[in-house]
Amino acid sequence: MIKPTLWRTAALVATLILAGCSHSQQEQEGRPQAWLEPGTRVTLPAPGISPAVSSQQLLTGSFNGKTQSLLVMLNADDKKLTLAGLSSVGIRLFLVTYDEKGLHSEQSIVVPQLPPASQVLADVMLSYWPIRAWEPQLPKGWTLTDSGDKRELHNASGELVTEITYLNRKGQREPISIEQHVFKYHITIQYLGD
Repeated sequence: MIKPTLWRTAALVATLILAGCSHSQQEQEGRPQAWLEPGTRVTLPAPGISPAVSSQQLLTGSFNGKTQSLLVMLNADDKKLTLAGLSSVGIRLFLVTYDEKGLHSEQSIVVPQLPPASQVLADVMLSYWPIRAWEPQLPKGWTLTDSGDKRELHNASGELVTEITYLNRKGQREPISIEQHVFKYHITIQYLGD
């Protein structure tokens, strides 16, 4: 059973879990927004990506000394992104679709204190979407840079906010860990079904 405190953590853990769309959040150009750090929001880039991404992953998240794992299926192409979370026995917990019409979510099992879908998508998109898609969306003074096997998001003060580590897998650069320094969580990604 997943504990409620870990579900709260997942609000910031893009690829760990997904939840219902937050109806109170403001959206620009029909696109959802997410928190980068307390007090700083960003409008997510458009949902399309090329080349397409399709993977089954076992995500393990750590927060406050607690660890939890979740199976996810990620599919993204030039028109939409879908993310499904599965229990350890393969029961679908949620399905989120982000396309030109906006963010749509289905929750199969009601769990209290689930995070907004946009928070989860923010980490997914920070990991996979090209920097050029993020640059016009970032707040003034923020930077997103790639160097070797790392991608780093720095705030306007130059502080490291998010660090993503990659591995060259089957000719593709794919994320294997996400370290969020402000909200203090860490995700490791194991790819399944190869």
